Amino acid sequence: MLTKDELPACPVATTLMLIGNKWKIFIVQRLLDRPWRFNELQKDIPGISQRVLTDNLRSMEADGIINRTVYPEVPVRVEYALSELGETMRPIVSSLFEWGVMYQALVKADKKSS
Repeated sequence: MLTKDELPACPVATTLMLIGNKWKIFIVQRLLDRPWRFNELQKDIPGISQRVLTDNLRSMEADGIINRTVYPEVPVRVEYALSELGETMRPIVSSLFEWGVMYQALVKADKKSS
């Protein structure tokens, strides 16, 4: 987690710093449904590389947004899930989804009237 001195003064800047990149919001969106394994996430998020996914998962785990669970099996199974803190992002992602649906409908309606 960030220290008090590392936090931006603006709360919106704090949120964007934690989940504002293109990939983190897609990761959070997937994890809202259920825990995922690394390869499942990589296959389900178009265009994300192994390195970028690894970096983002590590960052989100360090920030307390996700939990990484390693199961002592052969082969080892690792799952990523939202933490209790991460679950509080549900309304944010829901609002983004709803706004996107509304915008897509406006664009489609505008194309039909042109």
